[in-house]
Amino acid sequence: MRKLVVIIIVLGIILGGMVAYQYVVKQENIISIQEIEKIENYLNQIYTWQEITEEALPEFQEINQANEKWIWEVVKKNLEDYELSYEQIQEKAKELFGEKFTKELAKEGTKYFVYDEENNRYYAEEIELDQKEDSYILNKIDKIENGYEVEIVEYLEDYSQTTIEGESYIIVRNTKGEEIGKIGTKNEEEAKEIVKNNIDKLSKKKITLKEENGKLYIEKVQK
Repeated sequence: MRKLVVIIIVLGIILGGMVAYQYVVKQENIISIQEIEKIENYLNQIYTWQEITEEALPEFQEINQANEKWIWEVVKKNLEDYELSYEQIQEKAKELFGEKFTKELAKEGTKYFVYDEENNRYYAEEIELDQKEDSYILNKIDKIENGYEVEIVEYLEDYSQTTIEGESYIIVRNTKGEEIGKIGTKNEEEAKEIVKNNIDKLSKKKITLKEENGKLYIEKVQK
């Protein structure tokens, strides 16, 4: 009888431990509104344009392997001064990508970040963008050690001069250019609802973000 009581007690302790562990795990993965806003703010800083770099957010396994055109465009997107030295550009890149960013950008610049050899300065040129706005929604966020795993769903909002009976509208497309749905220009938030209802027709990416000293930095992007 005593053995039975001991077994019941031990099983109770184990079960209690399992329940407590599951509770802790669930608690640890609760994402606050402030955290979501912080993630969105950072992703908005580094999300660029498909027509410039082929992908608004290209895949890479490590930040120093990232598409260099994309790095230049992220830097340029976050500038207040459009005339800089090479050192200032590298410093801005490190500010956006963290201390792990050690890549040295090509000194000749890019089509949209022109190098003036005479003055040894770089000048940001205006980008000729199409009428398809690169967009995304947050689909899933998981907490990991010192950061987050974030899944986004990518889509395009096509603002071409298209009308139905005199009323203009926006076409929601996937990144291949295929039409997913239409919305009126006065109801842009409906685009997100169309995306949520057609996730299987859209591409997803998983982003690893690490937090250092209260700031987020991108570490990896994969499908």
